[in-house]
Amino acid sequence: VEVEEFGIGFPPTAKTITKKNGTEYTINWLPLGGFVKLKGEHDADTIPGSFGAASLKNKVKIMTAGVVMNLITAYVLFTFIALIGMPKLLDNQFVVDSDNTVTQEVLTGFIAEGSPAEQAGLQEFDRIVALTETGECGDTCAVYQLNEAADLGGATEALAGKDIAIDIIRDGDQQTLNTTLNTAEVVEASRGTDNPVGYLGVVPNDFILNRATWSAPIVAGAVTVQYIGATFENLGQIIGGLFQGDATQARENVSGLVGVGYIFNASGTFGAIFLLMIVAVISLSLAIMNILPIPALDGGRLFVTLYFHARNKPLTKELEEKIHGTGYIVLLLLFVLITILDVQRFIL
Repeated sequence: VEVEEFGIGFPPTAKTITKKNGTEYTINWLPLGGFVKLKGEHDADTIPGSFGAASLKNKVKIMTAGVVMNLITAYVLFTFIALIGMPKLLDNQFVVDSDNTVTQEVLTGFIAEGSPAEQAGLQEFDRIVALTETGECGDTCAVYQLNEAADLGGATEALAGKDIAIDIIRDGDQQTLNTTLNTAEVVEASRGTDNPVGYLGVVPNDFILNRATWSAPIVAGAVTVQYIGATFENLGQIIGGLFQGDATQARENVSGLVGVGYIFNASGTFGAIFLLMIVAVISLSLAIMNILPIPALDGGRLFVTLYFHARNKPLTKELEEKIHGTGYIVLLLLFVLITILDVQRFIL
């Protein structure tokens, strides 16, 4: 099958980089990934060298090639990451018992408005090292070293209502912040309200890196399966919520270019390993989304082709353009909507 154009982004065309052996290489204005324009893309085309003239077997290969490459890319990246230290992003993320935990840190997550954490100046992704009682306690001042997120709850409860120093690491620099924890009465009074602040008012997260050796390919395969399962679970929740008129899951779990840019910027705090992990997860997500029977995407084209072939009915050029043209318009509208939601969530 002859290739007429390789494009980065979607049309309209911004610039033609070069033309070689009859194939144009272009950069396009809509940043929605990329595309390959084949000769005679309609199923009804019969010109030699066209997509339509290829056998059904070869059509399936072409339409699933991008999905397969995304899966392979994710697996290779997961394997490499496992060798140098894989971040634990799923609660039940697969590990081999003999693998080494090379990093375990407590990071600041959600910070409640008006909480002692906010007043102290804690920021998201700060590494919390220790809590130290201050004031008139002298030599008896309590010190709590934090090795995992679960340690924070017990430490703040034991220091309830007291002045404390919070040792943190931010952007590689060690700092000490000071604040006064809420009392047990304040915490109890906030339960069941819209702003349950807790003693410190922060949700801690464990940042764990596990390094594999011989088990890296096994870990990569298991993690790939887990992320595929998690993605389908989230999709099910999103679709179920939309059918019930609840768009909360969609707003919280779907991101476009703005959201991905924000995630990459935030991920830079944790170094190159975390960035590679995000790239692997995105590659996996693209594979899943692209194989779904959504018109205009590869999965949609595959579904339509197989459907008409199974019914032994011809798929006319006009009908095919109507199906995938409608899907393309819907995708553009979703792109605009998701961008608006991203701006509201991450910028405004």
